Amino acid sequence: MEGIIKAVCISEKRGTVKKNINEVNVIKDFGLEGDAHAGKWHRQVSFLSADIVDEFNEKGASVIEGDFGENILAYGIDFKKLPVGTKLICNDAKFEITQIGKECHSHCEIYKRVGNCIMPREGIFAKVLESGTIKVGDKIEVIYPEKDMPYMAAVMTLSDKGSRGERVDTSGPRAAEILKEHGFKIVEEILLPDEEAQIKKHLIRLSDSRQVDLIITTGGTGLSPRDRTPEATLAVADRNVPGISEAIRAGSMTITKRAMLSRGVSVIRKKTLIINLPGSKKAVEESLSFIIDQLPHGLDTLRENTEDCGRN
Repeated sequence: MEGIIKAVCISEKRGTVKKNINEVNVIKDFGLEGDAHAGKWHRQVSFLSADIVDEFNEKGASVIEGDFGENILAYGIDFKKLPVGTKLICNDAKFEITQIGKECHSHCEIYKRVGNCIMPREGIFAKVLESGTIKVGDKIEVIYPEKDMPYMAAVMTLSDKGSRGERVDTSGPRAAEILKEHGFKIVEEILLPDEEAQIKKHLIRLSDSRQVDLIITTGGTGLSPRDRTPEATLAVADRNVPGISEAIRAGSMTITKRAMLSRGVSVIRKKTLIINLPGSKKAVEESLSFIIDQLPHGLDTLRENTEDCGRN
C-alpha cells in the first residue's frame, strides 16, 4: 500500500492549527523539526487521511491543511485502519505507528469553529525510527507488522500512597522487569491512585489506542473499600478469562492461605489481555511465575497467529 503526501505541517505551539510548510526534516526519536509536538515520547508525528478531510469538507466544512493539528496529510491511506506497529517509510525517513486516535482533552480551534473534529477518531501517531527529509508529493510506503513481533505490554500500578509520593511502590517495576526478561516490550509504565474512573480510562486507552497485547495491573485487588481494580477491569471487558486468575490463586494458596482473599480478575478487551495482580513485589513475582510460560500461546491466539489450539 502506498500514499501520496498532500501537506507537511508544523506549529510552534500545541493546541493550535498547523501550517503547511511543504518540506521538513524528520529527526530520529524526536519528530518534525520545528514542531511543538516533537519530543521524547510516543506521539512524535501525527498522520491524517486527506481523503477523510475531503469527505469532511463535502459536508459543508471548509478546513485546510493542518487545521486538525496533523503533521502529515496524505491521500491513499486510511491510517486509522492500520495496526499499531505498522511502519511508514518516506524516502529515508521511517516511522512506526504507536497509537490510533486520541482523547480530546480540550476542544481545538477547528472544533470551536465548525463543531466537530475528526483527528481524535481518524488520526494516528507515530515515533520516528530513522531521520530523513520529506515533502509534498512524496510517496509513503506501508509495511505491516511481522506476525512474530515482540509482545507489547503495559504495566499499571494502582496505589493511593504511591501516586501521592508517600511511598515507593516496587510491584509495578518488578512486573515490568519480569516481562522484559521474557521478551516483552514494555511500552508504558504508569502509577495511578485507586480511582475506578481513572483505571477504566487508561485500560481503554491502552487497549484501544495503543493496542498493547498485555496489560498487567498491580494493586487494588483486596477487600478494602478503595480496592476497585477488579470492578474497573470487568467494566471494560469484552470477555472473561477466569482460568488465569484461578491459576494464580491456586498457586498462591500453596504459599499462603490468604491468597483466597485476592479478588483479581483476567479479561480480554478487543485483542488485549488484562490481568490483575496483587500489590506486593513478592506476590507479583509469585503470580507471574505461575502463568508467564503460558501467556505467549494465549497472546498468539488473540493475534490470530495460531493454527491449532489443541494440547501439545
